[in-house]
Amino acid sequence: MSGLTFTLKYRPDQRVDMSPLVYQKLAKLEPAEIASLTLQNGKRKSRVDELFGISGSDATNMVIKNSFGKLDFIGRELEGGSIKIEGDAGAYLGLGMKSGAIKVSGNADIFAGCEMKNGCLEIAGDAGDFLGAALPGNKMGMKGGTILVKGNAGERAGDHMRRGNILIEGNAGDYCGSRMTAGTIAVMGQTGQYLGFAMRRGTLLLWNPPALSASFNDCGAHTLSFLPILFASFKKLNSRFAAASAAFNRVQRYAGDMSEMGRGEVLVKITHPGF
Repeated sequence: MSGLTFTLKYRPDQRVDMSPLVYQKLAKLEPAEIASLTLQNGKRKSRVDELFGISGSDATNMVIKNSFGKLDFIGRELEGGSIKIEGDAGAYLGLGMKSGAIKVSGNADIFAGCEMKNGCLEIAGDAGDFLGAALPGNKMGMKGGTILVKGNAGERAGDHMRRGNILIEGNAGDYCGSRMTAGTIAVMGQTGQYLGFAMRRGTLLLWNPPALSASFNDCGAHTLSFLPILFASFKKLNSRFAAASAAFNRVQRYAGDMSEMGRGEVLVKITHPGF
């Protein structure tokens, strides 16, 4: 049985809400019923078969072909199965995702993985602002699962993050880990200004020295036994994080944000000799 495949016929001028096209809503529908579903397209509603060519029938393994940045809410509240996106994804990718897997071959717009609860979201390109964050006005962002970004992430990655892992192979913009209360954000590249702004708890794991504010205290060099366990959990990922050369356990530790609870930590890989 081949995966249920949606091939975009043309690029609509207005943004498209892809929320109805998730496993739990499609699993029991016949092909004709899926074709007749409507998607919000700007101010109008469009039938699925007006926008997409449809083939295959296995909703467990869904594919979206010719995807581009105006297809919003792909995988919203996904419960099981997988979605493979060939191209870019719009805003709110994997919003409130509960289980399953989403893979994007291109870039993702703002609020990817926003308030996700579980599952795995993999972005081969770049991610926009508010990766794994909370919706505006809410105070609980990502609550579980794993987000892997192979490119760069925008500003406010992990804003209000509550639990889970955000792994960024590239750079992260300003305010990374802002207001986070738990969870882990790992960044292999460079980080911007205001790292860990108002963070209460949680861990920021860095490969390069950051520009920290005065509200973070230098706690000295440490060998941390939990880091090998953390890196071992990354072995299942198709990522640079899974490589043996990426692992380390000797870090410079900074505690903060002292303007808040001060129980968060920034761990920076020590690379110079003598440690």
